[in-house]
Amino acid sequence: MLVSRFAARALARQTTARTILATTSRPTVYTATANFPNQQNFFSSQASDDDSADEVHPDDAPTAIAKQRQRIVVAVGGNALQRRGERLTIENMLKAAADMAPTITQLARDHELVLTHGNGPQVGELALERSAATLDVLGAESMGQIGFVLAQALASAGCCAVPILTQVVVDDSSSNEAFSNPTKFVGPIYGAMEAQALAQSLGWTVKPDGEYFRRVVPSPAPLEILQLDAVKALLETTEPNARNPVLPIACGGGGVPVARIPSNPSTLQGVEAVIDKDACGAKLSTEIQADGYIILTDGGGIWENFGKPNAREMSKVTPEYLLGTKAGKAFPGSMGPKIQAAVDFVTDPNAKPGAWAAIGDLKDAARILSGQEGTLVTTEVSTPGGVVWREGKSGPTKKPTKEAHRYG
Repeated sequence: MLVSRFAARALARQTTARTILATTSRPTVYTATANFPNQQNFFSSQASDDDSADEVHPDDAPTAIAKQRQRIVVAVGGNALQRRGERLTIENMLKAAADMAPTITQLARDHELVLTHGNGPQVGELALERSAATLDVLGAESMGQIGFVLAQALASAGCCAVPILTQVVVDDSSSNEAFSNPTKFVGPIYGAMEAQALAQSLGWTVKPDGEYFRRVVPSPAPLEILQLDAVKALLETTEPNARNPVLPIACGGGGVPVARIPSNPSTLQGVEAVIDKDACGAKLSTEIQADGYIILTDGGGIWENFGKPNAREMSKVTPEYLLGTKAGKAFPGSMGPKIQAAVDFVTDPNAKPGAWAAIGDLKDAARILSGQEGTLVTTEVSTPGGVVWREGKSGPTKKPTKEAHRYG
């Protein structure tokens, strides 16, 4: 198999990388704990008892997104497989996946579901351990690792998950700005001196991510999902409301980036890059004609003035409002790509008519589809200005420690 043309250079750096990383203190990783509500009345459009006393304007009332069976792509961040404060181990990933599994299984019973996932913590750890390996190979390894963990947990919950090692074609030409100006954050954060040493020794490009620094790599746009027919075939195998639904897991970590050799387009080669998983999820949603695309996070929906005392969450919003206010641009390593992916899917001329996207906290998955949590991105917002604000909810605070910011 042909691998990235950068493999030889990466191999030569292996000894240096081990020397530097051996002296690097790696703090405990902080990510989202996956705790889920009772699954009964999973997608009810009615408010729960604790919300019944709230009085809201009709335009602000929760709107059930999926009252009937729909085709939905759900993107789960790589951080969902790691409990806050715990080391990134297979054992801890299995525990977190077991917490997540009942929610995903119930969703797969009620809808045609495709699951995709991030791999930031996992591929970051692999890159630190095996500096000679190229990013396409590490992406494939992390996809297999996470796919196994999710499939095992979902099988225990009564769902037949089928991980697909997905290759995604990108443009790796020298004229592609993604390679001349890399922007995708990967791996852990570093202090300024540590980042500078790694950059000089390993040939990395590092950029500020908040008050710290992280490695950045090329992140070309996904052009073609090669295993798309396999995903579609699996979707056709499950009967509605099946107790043991078949669940494709595809495009993990954005898929393995590959390029076609110009002189022989049927031949593929790996590309030293990381595709944004939210962008690839939007592409997947369009290609399979999904009704909706849900991006699950560890920080809720889309907030104005995030982390500040006057923060407020959007309940429903149009793509035009998000673009006009440059929502998420202040968070290029976290919320920014998620908002852009949601906008891209909803506005894609090839998407299914009426397509919607939603962003919300993993633990609130049920209430996102009932319209009670998270942010719905849709062209159908009647409120003047194109946004409805969620009332009576205080904003999350920014995580102040280095450990909390380790992965975006």
